Amino acid sequence: MSEIRGNKVRFDPNKLVLTAGSTAANEILMFCIAEPGEAFLLPAPYYPGFDRDLKWRTGVQIVPIRCSSSNGFRITKSALEEAHERAQKLNLTVKGVLITNPSNPLGTSMTRDELDHLITFAISNHEIHIVSDEIYSGTVFDFPAFLSVAEAAMDRNLQSTDVWRRIHIVYSLSKDLGLPGFRVGAIYSDNESVLAAATKMSSFGLVSSQTQHLLSRILADKEFTRSYMRINKERIKRRKEMLVSGLLGSGIKCLKSNAGLFCWADMRHLLSNATFEAELELWKKILYGVGLNISPGSACHCAEPGWFRICFANMSKGALNLSVKRMKAFVDDFVGGGGQSRNRRQPVCESRMRSLPMWVFQVSFVDREPDR
Repeated sequence: MSEIRGNKVRFDPNKLVLTAGSTAANEILMFCIAEPGEAFLLPAPYYPGFDRDLKWRTGVQIVPIRCSSSNGFRITKSALEEAHERAQKLNLTVKGVLITNPSNPLGTSMTRDELDHLITFAISNHEIHIVSDEIYSGTVFDFPAFLSVAEAAMDRNLQSTDVWRRIHIVYSLSKDLGLPGFRVGAIYSDNESVLAAATKMSSFGLVSSQTQHLLSRILADKEFTRSYMRINKERIKRRKEMLVSGLLGSGIKCLKSNAGLFCWADMRHLLSNATFEAELELWKKILYGVGLNISPGSACHCAEPGWFRICFANMSKGALNLSVKRMKAFVDDFVGGGGQSRNRRQPVCESRMRSLPMWVFQVSFVDREPDR
């Protein structure tokens, strides 16, 4: 964790709690910080799984911070304050802000200005905690360099203040070392009460002794881990450039990104109209007609219809090239057909979708709860 942050932040092992992945870490922090019915603010668009991870068992409510494409979906002071006021009008007590840095789904790392907005917000509101999910910190492959909320707080000399005890970091080896199946996550906090409660709750999702032993051997090999992460970043960057350039050849632009395993693609020009219903119709056409499953922005609670998350790091180079070719053929066919795809596979696939039981749709991102 320290090396990824340029050794600008030192982490005390005694303030670290191991969990069975970052999913468990985030849920444990919700249990520790908020009561059922209280709320966390999340910059939107955000990872769709948070609707499950943060809410289902804890009873915590999510209030999106509505970010706009006009500034690259960056967090602003006004958007943060608007979300807080919206929560208060709903009679929700806001206990914290949870961020993903770098962002999933945007693929961008947070700027110092954004982190300063969050820290100032926590200073002004004495019960507000900041949870920073930094599981993609080792994937930053381009400028600007990764900046942790811990470093931003240290630069403001906040270590001896109360706000330092309200900053918590979530980390995992799933993305940085490509070990999602190992289920190794961690909570880092300077808050003794949070650490004590989190340690007890981690008993429901422990990291096995065998896994810990194997990982200790891997992490002890500094030459290997540094080489692995360097090569990993280079490969991620190349794959991202392949996807971005391929989509651009189809007339699809992507948000400028510097991290993560996905691109945030702008397909607003392919919508029949500027609505989320039209976005889902386009998603269905791509899924059933092209055979590609990309996440619609509405699944990520994006406030603007027409944006899609496209993952590129979980497939071979050949598969990525094929996907780009399929998208180009689809767009050419779509535009040539006056906004109507002429692909004949869709009706068959839609009939398969109608054959699924209702509960599948109730827990899917398509039928997500409306934003607060």
